[in-house]
Amino acid sequence: MQSIWNGAISFGLVSIPVKLANATVNHAVSFRQIHTEDGGRIRYRKVCELEEKEVPSSEIGKGFEDADGTIVPITEEDLASLPLPTTRTIDIVAFVEADRIDPLQMGNAYYLMVNGAPAAKPYALLREALRRSERVAVAKFALRGRERLGMLRVVDEVIAMHTLHWPDEIRSPQEAAPETDVTVRDAELDLADALMDTLGDVDLDSLHDDYREAVEEMVTAKVEGREPEPEKESAKGEGTVIDLMSALESSVREARRSRGEGEDEDGEEGEAGESGDKAEKDAEVTSLSSRRKTDGRARTGSGSEAKKKSAPAKKTASGRSGSAKSGKSGSSSSSSSSSSRAKSGSSRSTAKKAASSGTKKAASSSGAKKKTASSRKRSA
Repeated sequence: MQSIWNGAISFGLVSIPVKLANATVNHAVSFRQIHTEDGGRIRYRKVCELEEKEVPSSEIGKGFEDADGTIVPITEEDLASLPLPTTRTIDIVAFVEADRIDPLQMGNAYYLMVNGAPAAKPYALLREALRRSERVAVAKFALRGRERLGMLRVVDEVIAMHTLHWPDEIRSPQEAAPETDVTVRDAELDLADALMDTLGDVDLDSLHDDYREAVEEMVTAKVEGREPEPEKESAKGEGTVIDLMSALESSVREARRSRGEGEDEDGEEGEAGESGDKAEKDAEVTSLSSRRKTDGRARTGSGSEAKKKSAPAKKTASGRSGSAKSGKSGSSSSSSSSSSRAKSGSSRSTAKKAASSGTKKAASSSGAKKKTASSRKRSA
């Protein structure tokens, strides 16, 4: 592993010679700028404004631009003469709990490697002390021409160092907060919790850069002279949330489907779906008309009793007489209906008897006619 800095860790009176190496690798695909008409390469050339000619790197130095535009030359000797004790030293200033470090402060990550066999013992001592105390070390060091703040922590058997932004370099989060007050309901939180539970945990080692792979595949296809395969259309929406509740419910169902968790026998989803349904019920507003319909009978009875109690005595007496009349009319109507049913039954039996007697008469008349005709034939 190639080192980019050599120095020592200052741990009280203990000095640990170390080398600094990058802990991360950038795998992003880089592009070159070209002239679209002929494909020629576009290059940036370092040109002196006074002489209007390109200047090699060996003749390029540093300078500080003053407020009036004047350039003050700064040499490497000037920087080296500064009273900066952290030029070649990672000076540990404190040991703090890990949660004291805001992730917003964390920057690049480096590995601290032992520089020589004699450094192995103090290196292991500092590593095990950090591991047992479950704390991290805050240190100052100088890198690439400026003093920086760092955090040392244990990663497996190695001490890693993260650069930290100075506290005054962190912007206030109030500048990015929503300008309007938003109220989040418990039902929405329940669905959000259900979605989080459904998505579950993930193996971070399984995550990879899909965009980089797609770019590499496209470049390979162009080099081989073939058309790249079209990408599959994403089933996700355009990012516009119209109904937050329905979006959360759909997200829960999609997450369950992607994880292969189907519905049970009753067509109901699992715990996440049940909590989502419960949240949905809590979020629904029951209309007053439906409540009035369901409670109408009970309220009607109680309301009529209240009206009777509050009504005058005369109206109560008239109401009773009216109810008695209605009872009599009801009984008379029932008796009339029963008599009408009896009359209709008797009329039906009379009609049947008349029809049967008519049939017998017709049969006897037809028999008399036959006998008369036969007697006429005999006399003749």
